[in-house]
Amino acid sequence: MFDGYDSCSDDTSSSSSSDESEEEVAPLQSSLPIIKNNGQVYTYPDGKSGMATCEMCGMVGVRDAFYSKTKRFCSVSCSRSYSSNSKKASILARLQGKPPTKRAKVLQKQPLVAKLAAYAQYQATLKNQALNKSAVTVEGFSWGSYITSNNLPAAPVSCFKHAPMGNCWGDIAEGVRVEVPNTDHNHPQKVFWIAGIVKLAGYNALLRYEGFENDSSLDFWCNICGPDVHPVGWCASSGKPLVPPQTIQHKYTNWKAFLVKRLTGAKTLPPDFSQKVSDSMQYPFKPSMRVEVVDKTHLCRTRVAIVDSVIGGRLRLVYEESEDKTDDFWCHMYSPLIHHIGWSRSIGHRFKRTDILKKQESHYDAPPHLFTKVKDVDQGLEWFKEGMKLEAIDPLNLSAICVATIRKVLAEGFLMIGIDGSEAADGSDWFCYHALSPSIFPVGFCEINKIELTPPRGYTKLPFKWFDYLRETGSVAAPVKFFNKDVPNHGFRVGMKLEAVDLMEPRLVCVATVTRIIHRLLRIHFDGWEDEYDQWVDCESADLYPVGWCQLTGYQLQPPAPQTTKDNQSSVSKQKKKSKSQQYKGHKKMTPLQIKEELLDGEDYSFLQTSDQESNGSGSYFIKQEP
Repeated sequence: MFDGYDSCSDDTSSSSSSDESEEEVAPLQSSLPIIKNNGQVYTYPDGKSGMATCEMCGMVGVRDAFYSKTKRFCSVSCSRSYSSNSKKASILARLQGKPPTKRAKVLQKQPLVAKLAAYAQYQATLKNQALNKSAVTVEGFSWGSYITSNNLPAAPVSCFKHAPMGNCWGDIAEGVRVEVPNTDHNHPQKVFWIAGIVKLAGYNALLRYEGFENDSSLDFWCNICGPDVHPVGWCASSGKPLVPPQTIQHKYTNWKAFLVKRLTGAKTLPPDFSQKVSDSMQYPFKPSMRVEVVDKTHLCRTRVAIVDSVIGGRLRLVYEESEDKTDDFWCHMYSPLIHHIGWSRSIGHRFKRTDILKKQESHYDAPPHLFTKVKDVDQGLEWFKEGMKLEAIDPLNLSAICVATIRKVLAEGFLMIGIDGSEAADGSDWFCYHALSPSIFPVGFCEINKIELTPPRGYTKLPFKWFDYLRETGSVAAPVKFFNKDVPNHGFRVGMKLEAVDLMEPRLVCVATVTRIIHRLLRIHFDGWEDEYDQWVDCESADLYPVGWCQLTGYQLQPPAPQTTKDNQSSVSKQKKKSKSQQYKGHKKMTPLQIKEELLDGEDYSFLQTSDQESNGSGSYFIKQEP
């Protein structure tokens, strides 16, 4: 083990895409003047008397259906966004690594056409950037200094089973010794010394050279999975010199005896650690593979896409019809949004048939076994039915859990779901969740867990009550027993730092924080950004990564918004929260008994109220009482 030190002392060195379409949705034309209000769709030629054009998103529609007395905007959202320099500008600023200068709260979901119009506008502005997909430059951001200066905790690597080393992190903890390059020396060649882990933050570790004891002057951060970190004994086996740092070289005359004493009984990395790291970063998906992936402009259907590149398990997919390869979509290889060729047809999902008559010879279908398998479910007599109500995370506004309806029941446990009050007339914004998805919840979930439920757009009978709404719509709530109640012991805690995908612009991975935990549901906040950009994400989501993942895989990390603008945002956020509380003023929380009596007529369910301490563990948030 110590031969390396001795050598230093002696001055030695060393199938087809399913061309058949199930049901194709005609693309929305950007020039079509359309607006949806209270379930009715109006279309008129532009310029006709009685029409208005939204000054925010450019959507044309019936003037009487527009918001406010001035009729300048199609919705509350557009009005608020326009007065605050628009959400579009905030998104643009975010893509450029700048904070939003004004608040841009989307209080209620816009119709899909309006969202697409806004998306198209800022996409056009970003055309040059989109051509090369160059990421925002991180100027001076360092996870180490960020963690140290604010004394922040980070989620351990073991929380991320899909990430490299997520399943074999083992006993890596504070106190573990490693051999790393010594930067405090005057030798002409590269030399090493032993250091101990003082603090862990994801893959990153704060290291202190042996011999410094309580002196932190030369402490440094290093990615444990990096190529310059080795188990103790590596230098001896590799013929590399161990040299004590020059700053403390005078402290001991017999450094070999010092190391023997310090390292006896200490832990180090497994001898095959670097091989395990390498093996965990081998990904089965390869460029030129063909897959089915959600159509980002019509959530109700899938399209064929080609794997263009693979970074850390994340795939850049280029839609097959994109000739210039700019029409792309990013997701992880374990994402529920991608499937093998033929998946849509097999379960009855909508699919956009490609216009390409014959696929390129270099492209080939990804084998079905590469994709995440869903759990088998029994779709017998008792199962989800069309028209049943539930609560669901809105994929177009991931900070919101909304009132939703099952619109279609597919095979293998998949469901098509629509957000009440804001669905497109042709169902083009329905989205597909599996019945066991952690993104759908039974009626009353938000009430029980003290989460704000987003009512249907245009629904005026506030505070929203499920019992009244079910009676008014003649609907029934999906039975609680159909939902996924498994809660893994995931290990996340409020305040932990991590790296998270911005799912509204999924090529971006950002510095983020866990701010709430509701059983297996995590509220992810992007550091430096207002709460409106938060996302509800499952604890096992493949869009969450440990601190240091971007550095390890070579992916670009988006830094927090600059601190200089954070104070300005905080004052605006306070006002925003105040206005929200006024909107729901007088909302009385129902007790579990009231919810049971009002919402689950005919079935005996007992709901467990969560305490002020956020829940984490195997406890269930809804339990069926046996007769």
